[in-house]
Amino acid sequence: MTLSRNRLFAATVLLACICLSSTAIANEPVKELLWPDGAPGAKGDKPDDKPTLTICLPDAAKANGAAVVICPGGGYGNLAVDHEGKQIASWLNSMGVAGFILEYRHRRRGYGHPAPLQDAQRAIRTVRARAKEFKIDPKRIGIMGFSAGGHLASSAGTHFDAGDPNATDLIQRVSCRPDFMILCYPVIAFDEPYTHRGSQYNLLGKDADPALVKKMSSEKQVTKDTPPTFLFHTDEDKGVPAENSVMFYLALRRAGVPAELHIYRRGPHGIGLNRQPGATATWPKRAEEWMKEMGFFKGSDN
Repeated sequence: MTLSRNRLFAATVLLACICLSSTAIANEPVKELLWPDGAPGAKGDKPDDKPTLTICLPDAAKANGAAVVICPGGGYGNLAVDHEGKQIASWLNSMGVAGFILEYRHRRRGYGHPAPLQDAQRAIRTVRARAKEFKIDPKRIGIMGFSAGGHLASSAGTHFDAGDPNATDLIQRVSCRPDFMILCYPVIAFDEPYTHRGSQYNLLGKDADPALVKKMSSEKQVTKDTPPTFLFHTDEDKGVPAENSVMFYLALRRAGVPAELHIYRRGPHGIGLNRQPGATATWPKRAEEWMKEMGFFKGSDN
C-alpha cells in the first residue's frame, strides 16, 4: 500500500513537472519566418532577405486577449531589437498582452520602400489569421513603433486593406488594419524642417518622387479610418523633433480619430523603457492606462 502511494505521489510530481515544463516552453519566445515561401521582392535567399516575427505570449492566467506587433527603430538602416523589441515584449507580457517582434527589411539589408511596409502588413495579417492559436481577439490587435519603427507603424495605420478573399495564402485573406497604434518618438513627416532625413533617405532614397514622399508622410495620410493612437515624445529629442508627433496628433484630431499625446520635457531620442529621466519614466503607465480606457484589454471599460 505504501509503495503504491509512493508511486502515485511520484507520478503526480512527474506530471506536475511535465505540465510546468510545457507551460514554460509554451511561453518561450519563438522566432518564425514572416514569409515562409519567400518575401515579395526578395533579392536572394540569405538571412537578410528573410524578415522574421518573434512570438512572445503572456502567461495564460494573465492573458487579456490583446496583441501588439512591435516595430523596433533604427532609421530604416538597422534594428534596435533589444530595448525597442525584446524589452517591450516583456513589458507587454507583464500586462497580459501578447507581443510580436517584427524584424523587418531595411536599407542595410538592401531594402527600401515598399519592403518594410509589406512586412508590417504581413505581420498584422499573420497575428490576426492565427488569433485562435495565439488565444487573442482578432479585433484587438495593435501596432507599436519606435523612431523609424514608429513611422513604419504609422504607415501600417494609414495604408491598409481588408485582405484578398480569393488569395490562396490564407493569411493574405484577412485585414492588415491595426486596431490601435502606440507611437513612441516616431518619425512621421518627410521633407519638413523637422524631418529625420536619414530615415527618409534610407526608406525612399534621396531623389524620391515628390508624390511618393507625400504618400509616405504619415500626417498627410490620416483619415477617419485611421486607428486610435497613443503618442509620446520628449521636448529634448534632437534626433526626431517632437513636431513629428504633434503634427500626427493634429491630423488625427481633425479626422475625428481618438488620440492621446504626451510630450515630456526631458529625455533624449531612443530612450525606450529604461532610460527615461524624471516624469518621462511614466510613459509606459500612461500607455497601459490608455489601452485599458480604450477597451483593448479584456474586461476593460470602453
